[in-house]
Amino acid sequence: MSEELASGPKERPPALRAGPREVWKKGGRLLSVLLAVNVLLLACTLVSGGAFNKVAVYDTDVFALLTTMMLLASLWILFYVLRTARCPGAVPYLDAHAGPIWLRGGLVLFGTCTLVMDVFKTGYYSSFFECQSAIKILHPLIQAVFVILQTYFLWVSAKDCVHVHLDLTRFGLMFTLTTNLAIWMAAVVDESVHQAHSYGSSHGNTSYTRLAPDLERVGDTACSCSTPVCQIFQQGYFYLYPFNIEYSLFASTMLYVMWKNVGRLLAAPQGHGHGHGPSRVSLFRETFFAGPILGLLLFVVGLAVFIIYEVQVSGEGGRTQQALVTYYSFNIVCLGLMTLVSLSGSVIYRFDRRAMDHHKNPTRTLDVALLMGAALGQYAISYYSIVAVVAGTPRDLLAGLNLAHALLMVAQHTFQNVFIIESLHRGPPGAEPPHTPPKEPCQGLTFANLDALHALPGCPPTPSLANPSPAGPPEVVAMILAPRGHWRRRCLRDISLFLLLCNVILWIMPAFGARPHFSNTVEVDFYGYSLWAAIVNICLPFGIFYRMHAVSSLLEVYVLS
Repeated sequence: MSEELASGPKERPPALRAGPREVWKKGGRLLSVLLAVNVLLLACTLVSGGAFNKVAVYDTDVFALLTTMMLLASLWILFYVLRTARCPGAVPYLDAHAGPIWLRGGLVLFGTCTLVMDVFKTGYYSSFFECQSAIKILHPLIQAVFVILQTYFLWVSAKDCVHVHLDLTRFGLMFTLTTNLAIWMAAVVDESVHQAHSYGSSHGNTSYTRLAPDLERVGDTACSCSTPVCQIFQQGYFYLYPFNIEYSLFASTMLYVMWKNVGRLLAAPQGHGHGHGPSRVSLFRETFFAGPILGLLLFVVGLAVFIIYEVQVSGEGGRTQQALVTYYSFNIVCLGLMTLVSLSGSVIYRFDRRAMDHHKNPTRTLDVALLMGAALGQYAISYYSIVAVVAGTPRDLLAGLNLAHALLMVAQHTFQNVFIIESLHRGPPGAEPPHTPPKEPCQGLTFANLDALHALPGCPPTPSLANPSPAGPPEVVAMILAPRGHWRRRCLRDISLFLLLCNVILWIMPAFGARPHFSNTVEVDFYGYSLWAAIVNICLPFGIFYRMHAVSSLLEVYVLS
């Protein structure tokens, strides 16, 4: 079995008892995955079909499907919470790696913004309820209930390794995961057609009109959003879509880890690896302050560049090129610094003596897979841009900046992934490889100050200092295992904080409407609007998710450094 058994070293469960559990575990996982794939394909068909006016699938059909899925998922969440609360042995193990506090905190933050979005959406559709279907007003209300229940469920149960109703739990978790993915697809499609409508309006071309407008398809003018309050609600919930998108993806990752932990047997207590328990680490403790200061500077400058870009692009067309030059220049500087810093972190790890952590960890495996998979979206956009610039006819400053931006985007994703993945596989600070030869203790020392003893050039740490007693205070043990003044540890913390802040600003720009892919006409002229819009609308959501997932991983790297 791949899981660690909870029995002691001399006590092994009989093979006849472990075999059927392992076989049926695989069967239950297979059936739950097949259910999720079929439901997800159905949702994808309706969501994509409802985005086009010429397809006889209406947005009310999409709302009805999503509302039904959220109701069923909410009922299962209530069943799970009540059942595990009434059954004392339902959750015998907790996965210390699952559901770190920063991931649950981010889930609460994005969930709160999603609730605000539901309020705006309800107000928007209620502004002309006379000609609206009731499902459009009911959908955001049901989504608000679903978000509240799911956020509470993941906050209290993210670490569960449940051992009751195994197959029902697998089906419920996978169905809830599919519900979140369906909500994510609907939000991405709605946000994409909104951007297409904005691009068509700014260019005055009717071929770029919105694919699925908020108006009813019968064309009743009474359904138009003409009042100022209605327009505020409409713009408000579109600007809050990025938080809803990230909430759905955060919830999906946590649900997947719970699904992997169903029926899992763990050693009690877990003696290897590094968990995600509460930490007493402060934000800027044990850093050189260079990373946080430079990161905050780039964050503030990035916000200013983003505001200038939005104002100039939405204004007169003559200032679009100036906005693109400013946007690409900032991104080139930011991506170049991030690439160099990531390379520096990888070089520092060449001198790091910490042991590698090879123990099974579903959370870490999922983090690595998501980092590598989500980066493919930005890779695809970058390579399409490189081909368009190199093979295209314009050879001006804007084309050169676009090419440099695409190349640096590929390099930055590659080296940042290498740094994050290597960091996540490192053991805790002070953990040296097992093959490290023992060192001779200092002779003639009856008493020594710990800090002064470490500073002596010819005096390596004694066995009692290198392996302190577990009964000692945890603060002293941490100080002995990882000296506070170690420059490598400080550099790694600075690097992780700098990359974290840069990824936040690079998430804000595309998530809240910066689309240089359409403002810059090189790719549009080379590929045509239809093909280029399909490439961007499919790949860009994964690139946006990559930034926020990298933020979560870098925060973990900071804590584990």
